[in-house]
Amino acid sequence: MSYSALASRYDTMKYNRCGRSGLRLPAISLGLWHNFGGIDAYENGRMMLRRAFDLGITHFDLANNYGPPPGSAEETFGRILKSDFGPYRDEMIISTKAGYYMWPGPYGEWGSKKNLVSSLDQSLKRMGLEYVDIFYHHRPDPDTPLEETMAALDLIVRQGKALYVGISNYKPEETKKAAAILRELGTPCLIHQPNYSMMSRWIEDGLLDALDEEGIGSIVFSPLQKGLLTDRYLNGIAPDSRAAGPSVFLRKEEITEERISMIRKLNDLAAARGQKLSQMALAWVLRGGRVTSALIGASKVSQIEDAVGALNHLEFTEQELSSIDDIILNR
Repeated sequence: MSYSALASRYDTMKYNRCGRSGLRLPAISLGLWHNFGGIDAYENGRMMLRRAFDLGITHFDLANNYGPPPGSAEETFGRILKSDFGPYRDEMIISTKAGYYMWPGPYGEWGSKKNLVSSLDQSLKRMGLEYVDIFYHHRPDPDTPLEETMAALDLIVRQGKALYVGISNYKPEETKKAAAILRELGTPCLIHQPNYSMMSRWIEDGLLDALDEEGIGSIVFSPLQKGLLTDRYLNGIAPDSRAAGPSVFLRKEEITEERISMIRKLNDLAAARGQKLSQMALAWVLRGGRVTSALIGASKVSQIEDAVGALNHLEFTEQELSSIDDIILNR
């Protein structure tokens, strides 16, 4: 079945400037961490990617180890890119990462030049690409000099294998040091990818200020707090929910009565705003313009449609923000 993108795909999506760069990213980006691996239904992933692009989502976020099995999400994306998105490659921002465990031996993870260059070469082959738009170092490496890791990112840009580079999971001081090294090398740090949600606010303690000072954009993952900030857990653990299965990302013991009560209160507040809880959670991380893009995961098309719908109501009153803080902080 051939695919032609909707002519209206750019009519309603909001695009934000990424730091001080010339690049704009969609306010909602789609991550392929789950549900696009070799164990997942290919046609479902294909439908989600098509619908996302039709809704103006131009940024697709991957990593070398996404699957399962590791590498298979990039292979799936490469197949769909070839079958459906070939004519639209220049309309897309495709990103990948390296730093977590990928292959055995001393070069299969962390932040050495050997690991980063080798990993990206493998990723490009899996996706059938000559370059990615953004390449990230996925996590800080305590044993490799930061200068080596940043020099590898600079080399990758100069080799033409990535247009921009970024970092993920770096703390504020690490971010400043990395940005300074890259700036001296002549390859600015474009973007930082940390986790951030109403329930996990650590980036407000210095990281957002550091990104503003350095002119670095941000794309936040887990804005729905592993799915807790949705209507999936209003009545406890649903049989088909992530927490009901063997997931290591959301465990049953995380779904406490206290949290269920909190989620219900937040859901009531979202309903009063005319939104689903998931939409309010996305609007909350995007409030004020300090976050460039919210990175979502999805298992079905309707979840992507709901996420984009959050952009219809991004404003909060001071009373709403105070009420959210009261609920989250149990004040």
